[in-house]
Amino acid sequence: MIRTTLATISALLALALPAAAADDVIATPTLRASVAVSSDVVRVGDLIDNAGSAALIPVYRSPDLGTTGTLTVGQVLSVLRAKQVIGVMTGDIKEVQVTRLARTLASKDLETAVASALERRFGLGDAANITVTFDRGIADMRLDASNTGALQPVATRYDARGGRFDVTFEINNDNSPTPTKLRFTGTAIETVEVAVLTRDIDRTELLKASDVSLERRPKAEVSGEPASRDRTLGMQLRRPMRAGMPIRVADIVKPDFVVRDQAVTIIYQVPGVYLTTRGKAIESGAEGDTVSVINLHSKRTLTGIVTGRGQVTIQGASQSAPMAPAVEQTSSLKRDEVPAAAALAQSLIQAPASGAHVAQAQIPQVRVSQAPAKSE
Repeated sequence: MIRTTLATISALLALALPAAAADDVIATPTLRASVAVSSDVVRVGDLIDNAGSAALIPVYRSPDLGTTGTLTVGQVLSVLRAKQVIGVMTGDIKEVQVTRLARTLASKDLETAVASALERRFGLGDAANITVTFDRGIADMRLDASNTGALQPVATRYDARGGRFDVTFEINNDNSPTPTKLRFTGTAIETVEVAVLTRDIDRTELLKASDVSLERRPKAEVSGEPASRDRTLGMQLRRPMRAGMPIRVADIVKPDFVVRDQAVTIIYQVPGVYLTTRGKAIESGAEGDTVSVINLHSKRTLTGIVTGRGQVTIQGASQSAPMAPAVEQTSSLKRDEVPAAAALAQSLIQAPASGAHVAQAQIPQVRVSQAPAKSE
């Protein structure tokens, strides 16, 4: 009977307590298994829930920025007792992990920030083409997590002769009105992407895929327009070059389909006529170039266009006198005009026997039919 009465009285007293007092009675300090801190010290409130007025008491130095430390439950309770914090519920926790929050600036991001600060200034080009090297090798940099602002360059100096830079950045800090300052020094060089020879190449060789690689080189090493890898394939060099040399557009030419003193096939073409004969090139030329050749039969020097390997085409119109303006040129000949064109072609590939024969080699005027004049 007495026990029942005490229980009832205790229940009534609990109901009569203010809400805040009831919360203090119910809220039991409870240890956390994992803790994340942003400051350089760990406080009681970081380690346990419901720490009350003891929450701000410092108990440990925080781990290094961006790292995690481990404490056994015994170590934590011992320190808490020393700070007069007792009655902490630990449950089945065996250890407590403490992580120091940080902002990580990757070394690549720092290089990009410096290149961006120098972009299109001091005679430099795009940031993507600027290679940055710091005086002291910089790995990933960790800052206090309160440094949430962007990297803002506030002082930028550059010496174009030596490529030296000195750049200072500021980062806004959530915990302080004074921004965090970071200063970097080193070298910055503008580079270009250029095709580079992988072996010694002679002028007469055609460039293959295995002969060329793509590299970034200092712009100062490549005077003129750098050649892309795709543009060099199948081309020839204007001069012999050694392995490792960058290739400029001015260094490459179309491959010679005809080489000086080479035996060539001379093709003579007019509409309806196609003749070939043997000849010798007087000069070298790539496809589409105009070169001079000697007809080995007639010993005559002709001018034609390189249309293939060892092949020069002579167009009939280029060897003939201009047609009268009133005559319309067509892409084909009438049947009765073919013998005349054939005679002209034959005269080009055979040695002329006499002056009369040469006179007969002139292209005859194409007959033009005219309607009879109307009588008035």
